[in-house]
Amino acid sequence: MFDFGFKAMAFSFRIRDFLRPRSDIVKEAGIKEGFHVLDYGCGRGSYVRAVSEVVGESGKVYALDIQPLAVESVKKIAEKHHLTNVETILSDRKTGLPDESIDVVLLYYTFHGLVDPNGVLEELNRVLKTDGILSFSDHHMKEHEIISEVTNRKLFRLLRKGEKAYSFLKEAFPS
Repeated sequence: MFDFGFKAMAFSFRIRDFLRPRSDIVKEAGIKEGFHVLDYGCGRGSYVRAVSEVVGESGKVYALDIQPLAVESVKKIAEKHHLTNVETILSDRKTGLPDESIDVVLLYYTFHGLVDPNGVLEELNRVLKTDGILSFSDHHMKEHEIISEVTNRKLFRLLRKGEKAYSFLKEAFPS
């Protein structure tokens, strides 16, 4: 049943991505050539191609998801479009990435469903560079919920509210 649900969601996202290209949100996140980007909860890989093209050969895109079908979908996209700078991670929370190795984390449309949101935010804080950005969007949450949930542990502070996503700056991890 879970596979059917994923496939139905992937189909609806294809329609969404056609009507509203993901490259618009990627621009707002401030991603640049050479950046290392983590797409946390990557789903079917809606952002992978756009991010891969922006970061270029000197950059890296890590696409993480708990769902094996999502990871397989990203692998197929990367293979089809010859995206050699894309790496997939199958995980429910831990990234396996080194401390302070990521410039931007994309956390889109997944936060409301996380089992351990605080643990995920701690992990994202750990892997983000000192001046790293958490780009966040979740249409299941209201603005005050987003800001409160992301900033309440003092791991991130609001940088700006964009048209499509919120940008948060990494704060020093509390000892």
